[in-house]
Amino acid sequence: MNTFNTDVVTPDGAMDCFVAHPDGSGRFAPIILYMDVPGIREELRDFARRLADDGFLCVLPDLYYREGKVRFDLSKGEAELKKMFAIGSTLSNAMIMRDTQAILDYLSALEVAGDLTGTVGYCMSGQFVISAAGTFPERIRATASLYGTRMVTDKDDSPHLLIPHMRGEVYLGFAENDPYVEDFVVGEMTGLLETNAALTHVVETHPGTEHGFCFPQRPGYQRDAAESVWQLMVNMYRRSLV
Repeated sequence: MNTFNTDVVTPDGAMDCFVAHPDGSGRFAPIILYMDVPGIREELRDFARRLADDGFLCVLPDLYYREGKVRFDLSKGEAELKKMFAIGSTLSNAMIMRDTQAILDYLSALEVAGDLTGTVGYCMSGQFVISAAGTFPERIRATASLYGTRMVTDKDDSPHLLIPHMRGEVYLGFAENDPYVEDFVVGEMTGLLETNAALTHVVETHPGTEHGFCFPQRPGYQRDAAESVWQLMVNMYRRSLV
């Protein structure tokens, strides 16, 4: 496996990205792994390495690069949580679409990267993967969102408004108990996805789970649900990014 960090130049500055891909000189389907609100940590790098083990090229961008090198120590309690959510709230869909364009440009120049791209986003980044799929439908053909937040809002840039432009496949996985995702979101997103004939979609709610169930280091980690999600996601990438 090859792993390295690289700076991807965006209109807003240099964005540090962790990249992992299999050994060899072949072309590997690229996956953009968008971080959740706690930001870059070894747990996310492990996900990137696992995607490389599964045969993909993964790019994990540090979306907080505009603020410098931001890392949180959540063992510090409430003050650190407030800081985390405050910084997370500064990110907009417009910002992340600029970042995504820069990553796609980087991938286009990378010899080992295939043409069609997949994405995965957790929590905060559920909104970003839906926006990216609707903004770059010619490149992004496989989208996975796990317990994504702010996907349906009353704002002009709400991600759900871009669903008619999406192509390929999408997987939305939700927790049964999730205070961060409004009750209407699952039904609203399902209905909108069903109106797009160019999309194949799966929407499911995992029984007995809570927000964050995919992360091994979270108290709410549910191995069976997390592994089911991973296999569904990987199979989708293998079907769609060829």
